[in-house]
Amino acid sequence: MEVVSAAHGVLGPLLGKLNSLLANECARLKGVRREIRSLRSELISMQAAVQMYTKLQDPNVQVKTWISLVRELAYDTEDVIDKFVHQLGNGSYHGGFKEFFRKTARRLKTLGSRHGIANQIDDLKARVKEVKDLKSSYKLDDIACSAFEHPAVDPRLSALFVEEAHLVGIDGPRDDLVNWMVEEENCSTKHCKVLSIVGFGGLGKTTLAREVYRKIQGHFHCWAFVSISQKPNVKKIMKAIISQVPCKDDFTKDIDTWDKKQFISKLRELLLKKRYLIVIDDIWSVSAWDTIKCAFPENNLCSRIIATTRIVDVAKSCRLRGNDRIYEMEALSDLHSKRLFFRRIFGSEDSCPDVAIISISSLLASRPEVKDEWERVTRSIGMNSILSLSYNDLPPNLKTCLLYLSIFPEDYIIDREILVGRWIAEGFIMEERGQSKQEVAENHFYELINKSMVQPVEIGYDGKARACQVHDMMLELIIFKSVEDNFIALLGHGQTGLSSHGLIRRLSVHYIDQELASVLADEDLSHIRSLTVTTSACIKHLPSLVEFEALRVLDFQGCQNLQEYDMNGIDKLFQGRTKMPNGIGNMRNLRVVSGFNVINSPLSAVEELGDLSALEELQLQLDGGASQEYKRHEEMLLSSLCKLGRCKLQSLWIFSEDSTPLQFLDSWSPVPSSLQRFQMFTNYMYPKMPKWISSKITSLAYLDINLVEVTEEDLRILGEMRALLFLNLVLDGVQNGRIIFRGHLFPCLKEFILFISGFGARPQYLKFEEGTMPKLEKLDVPFFVSVAKAYGFDLGINNLPCLKHADIALNNRDVTSSESKAAAAAIRKEANAHPNHPRVFIFNEMEKDVEENDIDEESSCANEKES
Repeated sequence: MEVVSAAHGVLGPLLGKLNSLLANECARLKGVRREIRSLRSELISMQAAVQMYTKLQDPNVQVKTWISLVRELAYDTEDVIDKFVHQLGNGSYHGGFKEFFRKTARRLKTLGSRHGIANQIDDLKARVKEVKDLKSSYKLDDIACSAFEHPAVDPRLSALFVEEAHLVGIDGPRDDLVNWMVEEENCSTKHCKVLSIVGFGGLGKTTLAREVYRKIQGHFHCWAFVSISQKPNVKKIMKAIISQVPCKDDFTKDIDTWDKKQFISKLRELLLKKRYLIVIDDIWSVSAWDTIKCAFPENNLCSRIIATTRIVDVAKSCRLRGNDRIYEMEALSDLHSKRLFFRRIFGSEDSCPDVAIISISSLLASRPEVKDEWERVTRSIGMNSILSLSYNDLPPNLKTCLLYLSIFPEDYIIDREILVGRWIAEGFIMEERGQSKQEVAENHFYELINKSMVQPVEIGYDGKARACQVHDMMLELIIFKSVEDNFIALLGHGQTGLSSHGLIRRLSVHYIDQELASVLADEDLSHIRSLTVTTSACIKHLPSLVEFEALRVLDFQGCQNLQEYDMNGIDKLFQGRTKMPNGIGNMRNLRVVSGFNVINSPLSAVEELGDLSALEELQLQLDGGASQEYKRHEEMLLSSLCKLGRCKLQSLWIFSEDSTPLQFLDSWSPVPSSLQRFQMFTNYMYPKMPKWISSKITSLAYLDINLVEVTEEDLRILGEMRALLFLNLVLDGVQNGRIIFRGHLFPCLKEFILFISGFGARPQYLKFEEGTMPKLEKLDVPFFVSVAKAYGFDLGINNLPCLKHADIALNNRDVTSSESKAAAAAIRKEANAHPNHPRVFIFNEMEKDVEENDIDEESSCANEKES
């Protein structure tokens, strides 16, 4: 229920803020603690009621109205609390508690007259009482209880009885799965196989399962098709299966008295000597499947089970063996969608009557020519009710996070790190069971993917999605819910005006021109806490930032013409981007610091960096190593990094436009046990491997480092780092002129980049022996023909079993043209013989030519198909 989710999105953060305020010294002032505790108690009671209403599938107008009042009350309360805390200052007095108390009390005496805070608090207290009384007068709890007694009709039922003639775009997937389901009938392996069909609501999982089921029924002794609910009744499910399986008359005697264990036992007995086909439609949890699967015996008769689900984890849990299959549903193409529309409405693709065209066009003509209005017509086909099943199953915190995605335009690729940071900044995320806010927020991100609510994009070597996208149908649903409940206001989203109801709290600008700017000029912008601009056109029309008084989240990432916008006032929202301010150590919840120019920042700020105990990502700009000031900053930076070594630091990036030495990092100790990424973008070359890099660092996954030379011992140390997924090694040379990767080193490495620096780089011999880098997928290395010709043009590509892509920089210095061609041919031959047929690009490093390895005509075509 969207109205509940939007309310949860502000009630949770507000209660957390009130708890923090009670722990602050300012709450010890006379009367302040009492007011805050009273307010918190009332809001906790309201939050409990709101959470109860999350169970309602279709709340009535009174319920929606009351929750809207709660939401707006919470927003306004948080704004008042923010002003209150701001006027008190940050409390960073040096005279002890008495001095703090004295100064705070003096401020409070004039606070009401200067800012009207006292009057606003009185107004809030009156509104709290009014909202509380309305709940009783509306008798909302009685309404909720009666609603639970009348569940809505399941919109999935229509998929079970759709006529085959109306099906579109299903033939290919159906025939593929049918063949897979029956392919082992005549094989020696007779194990039961499970097919899991996964995808978000409305994609046709049930329809596809029914069609496969219908096609292969004749291959089995018995079969059954059951759909289950979000809260499954195991006994009811078992009874439904038994009713569809032939059995003796007395088998079901006293069936209504069986308990769950008896149902499972009796069904196993019934199926034990039969080749069965069972469809379990719409499984919502792993625990439900774990119980249901106990009823299906493994009888080595080639039995088959089809399970459909919206949740990836459930689909994975349904696999009984490695050869079981998961089929991911995809949306229909535009062509198939058009065919389906005409077949379902008119019975045929080419029999749309003139009267229908006239009627539909008349209907649309009566609506304003805007996207939102026309899409209301499409919602009448019931797709929203199907998608809403998945949405309604989400807990309130995940609903809030999902609704927030409505700020992004259609087909927008949403970066995970940015999204997670925004959820935290908005206050949607609370620490849970010892997990940091960052960890909780990332769990929410992956849970939305797992439940098929969003689609993963850019899967990394660690198996994690770097970004996500929202399917068009899901986006329309969450936009509708967000705008209806004033969770998000949209400007330039295909409509002529501003889609908003009441005060604007979060504004997403997709497009703005002079006309839309005039619409925005009539609005009260002082309550906007989040501003997102995803347009590069006419941003100069956006109102000045000084009008966004309550702003806490600002995102101009999609804008390319920021120079046209008046940025005056931005300094009141956040600091400048490279020079760190004094007092940064007070920002104890800071997770990411980027663009920290060490030499340009005050020495005290560099010292305070070590106080940021929650810091997870640190990006440093290290220039000016020759200056007199740098040495002191360097020493202070090392001290701060050593402090952070005992904290949660996960990523350290070092940038430098010159060759500022980084030798001081040799003394970095302790190194954070949580460190996952160390990358340096600088001309500086370490004379030898830094002491802190060792196989004892169990979490380091991404390493980017420059070395004067690398030894065999260095390679052994790097190769024993079992978490390492990415290695970028920049070298000036190596001992003995040979780099041999041997043994069972680099067990998890997915990408390896080796660069021998300088035009006059010393030639090196490179070879990959059997057993090394068993999971490597991408390779980027030089190949010195002059050295390799003495050993043979054998790079060892064939010893990298998972290789998919290779860039080879061919160094032809001091060799003949024929030797160069022979080396390239040898590399192509290796790629030809590799079972993966990796794509290989051969670069002439001296002449900057590029030659793509097409292998041969047949293999090249195969590569294109795989891509």
